[in-house]
Amino acid sequence: MTTASPGGTPAGPRTGSTDVSGHGTRRPSTETKSALKTTEFFVYIACVIAVLIASMVVGTDDGHRDYFRADMAWMYIVILTFGYMISRGLAKSGSRDHYDGS
Repeated sequence: MTTASPGGTPAGPRTGSTDVSGHGTRRPSTETKSALKTTEFFVYIACVIAVLIASMVVGTDDGHRDYFRADMAWMYIVILTFGYMISRGLAKSGSRDHYDGS
């Protein structure tokens, strides 16, 4: 059995605000924050730059082999990109960012 408030509507947990007519108002939302607003984007960019710099700096000196070749650097960049895409997918899977119209 539900109890009624003085206005005649059932009392219970409120999930949102109501407008003048007593109906709940919708608050539109996007899935998540823009990718450019997240720290993981900047960490991803920094890591890609670090891999490229490391592959450029580590080279052959005095007849030794090149330990960090370009193909290996690009493989690490692909792995970083794959990890970034998974992290964005997990971030989008269940969170909401309320839309404020700006």
